[in-house]
Amino acid sequence: MLSDIEIAQSAELKPIAEIANQLGISADELEFYGKYKAKLSDELADRVKDNPDGKLILVTAINPTPAGEGKTTTSAGLGQAMAKIGKKAIIALREPSLGPVFGIKGGAAGGGYAQVLPMEDINLHFTGDMHAITAANNLCCAMLDNHIQQGNTLGIDPRRILFKRCLDMNDRALRNITIGLGGKVNGVPREDHFIITVASEVMAILCLANDISDLKERLGNILVAYTYSGEPVYAKDLKAEGAMTALLKDAIKPNLVQTLEGTPAIMHGGPFANIAHGCNSIRATKLALKLADYCITEAGFGSDLGAEKFLDIKCRYAGIAPSAIVIVATCRALKYNGGVPKSEVSNENIEALKKGIVNLGVHIDNMRKYNVPVVVAINQFGTDTDEELKYIEEYCISKGADFALSNVFEKGGEGGVELANKVVEACEKPSAFKPLYSLDLTLKEKVEKIAKEIYGASKVNYTTAAEKAIKEVAALGGDKLPICVAKTQYSLSDDPTKLGAPKDFEITVRDVTISNGAGFAVIYTGNIMTMPGLPKVPAAEKINIDENGKISGLF
Repeated sequence: MLSDIEIAQSAELKPIAEIANQLGISADELEFYGKYKAKLSDELADRVKDNPDGKLILVTAINPTPAGEGKTTTSAGLGQAMAKIGKKAIIALREPSLGPVFGIKGGAAGGGYAQVLPMEDINLHFTGDMHAITAANNLCCAMLDNHIQQGNTLGIDPRRILFKRCLDMNDRALRNITIGLGGKVNGVPREDHFIITVASEVMAILCLANDISDLKERLGNILVAYTYSGEPVYAKDLKAEGAMTALLKDAIKPNLVQTLEGTPAIMHGGPFANIAHGCNSIRATKLALKLADYCITEAGFGSDLGAEKFLDIKCRYAGIAPSAIVIVATCRALKYNGGVPKSEVSNENIEALKKGIVNLGVHIDNMRKYNVPVVVAINQFGTDTDEELKYIEEYCISKGADFALSNVFEKGGEGGVELANKVVEACEKPSAFKPLYSLDLTLKEKVEKIAKEIYGASKVNYTTAAEKAIKEVAALGGDKLPICVAKTQYSLSDDPTKLGAPKDFEITVRDVTISNGAGFAVIYTGNIMTMPGLPKVPAAEKINIDENGKISGLF
C-alpha cells in the first residue's frame, strides 16, 4: 500500500469552490487561499444562522498508544462513508500543530484513504492561523515587558508574571529561560517560559469566541500578571487586546478543505487535549451544523481528556449537544493497555487484549454518563487477527454497546459504510445530553467529580502550591468556571505507566491557573509539559523536498 503522502499526492483535488457549492456556499462567501483552500466569510455565517442544526457526532477514543490510533482517520472516513449511504455530511476538525508533525506522532489530517487534503499544506503552514495566534500571544508578552521597561506605571511584579511566550514547535530548551540580559537598554532581567502555541490561552480563546467582538473582549480579559500589591493585571490594562485582535482578524474565520473523496471538511483551531481543551472552534462546529445534516467532529486523545472537555466546556459555552458519540478502539491500543510494549502491539496476543480491553469498557461507561448514544468504531489494522477482532466484538455485545468494524484506512468511505449506518441509527435514538458537573460546585468539587467518575480515582491530593493557587483563582471568580484538566493521555490516571483501568489510585493536583479570557480554570496533574520536546529521532529527520518542490517523508 502507498504511504499516506503518496496517496495524498496522487489524489485529484476538486477546486474548493466546487466543494463549497455542495454546501450551497457561493464563491462570494469564500476567501481563497489558492485553488484548494478557503476561509469561510462572516457573511456566510450570518446568512445561514437561522438554518436548522444538523446532527452533531463526536468522535473520541480509548487511551492511545504513543503512535496514535486513527481518530482523525476515522472521522474523515466516517464523513466519506456518510456520502456513500446518501447522507449530507461535513467534517469539523482541528488544525495540526507543527510540534507533533516534526516530533513523534506526525500530522493530523487522517491517513491512508481517509485523509483531508491538501495534506502537506494542512500539516505545515495551512492558512497561517497558527502563526497569527503565536504573533498575537507574543505581542502581548512584548507589550508587558515593554511596560515594565518604560516605567511600570501599573506596578507589575516581574516575579509574578503569568502569561508566557509561545512557539508552535517542540523545543524543550525554551521551557525555562532568562530574558532581559545585556544591560538596562535590553529590558528588565527576569525568568520567562515558552509554551507550545496549541497550549496557549490565545488558542483556547480563538476556539471559544463567538465573533470578533467576543474575541477582543476575551483577549482583554487574559490575566497576565499581578502587581507588587497583589492586584491582578489583565491584557486590557496593557491596552493590548485591540492589536491582538487585529492580528487574528483572518484567523478567526474557519477554513474549508476536502477529503480524498470530496467530502467537505472545516478545519479550524487546534488546542492540544492533554494540556488544553482539545476541540476545534465553536465557530467552525456551529457553522458546520448549519451547512449539513450531519456534522462529524473530534476531540483529542481519549474520552477522559478531549471528549470530557468537549462535553463539559465547549458544549456548555456553544449551547450545542451531540446526538451520538463514537469511541475509536484498536487491537493495538488495547494490547498496549494490556501491557504490551509499543514495538510488539502488531503481534497477536489475546491475553494482553483481554487484560487491556477493560480500558474500552471504562470509556463506554463514561460516555454513557452524558446520556448520549454510543457507538464503538473498531479501527482495523492489517495486523489484526480474526480472533482478536471477534473478541472485541463479543466484549462490545457484553457491554450492550453498538459497534462496527471500520476499515477506512485501506478502503476509504466504502470501508466505513457499516459504521456510518450504525451512527445514523444512533442519532435517531433518545438523547438527553447533560454536562457532568454543575458550575455552582467549587473547583475542588469539580476536580473530584471528574477524577472519581471519569478517571476512576479513589482520592485527589493537592500540593501546597495548588492549595494556594485555588484560593487565588477563587478570589478572581474562577471557582464558578468549568475546569480543564492537564493530564497524561496514556492513562486514565495521572501516571502514564498505569495502563488499562487502574484501581485505587490517587490523583495529585500540583498547580491551578485561571484562563480568564477563555473562561476556564486549568488543573495541572502529574508531570504534564506545556512545552514538549523532540524525541531522539524526530520525524523532521525524514522530511525532505526535491528540486521540484515535492515534499516526501511527511508521513
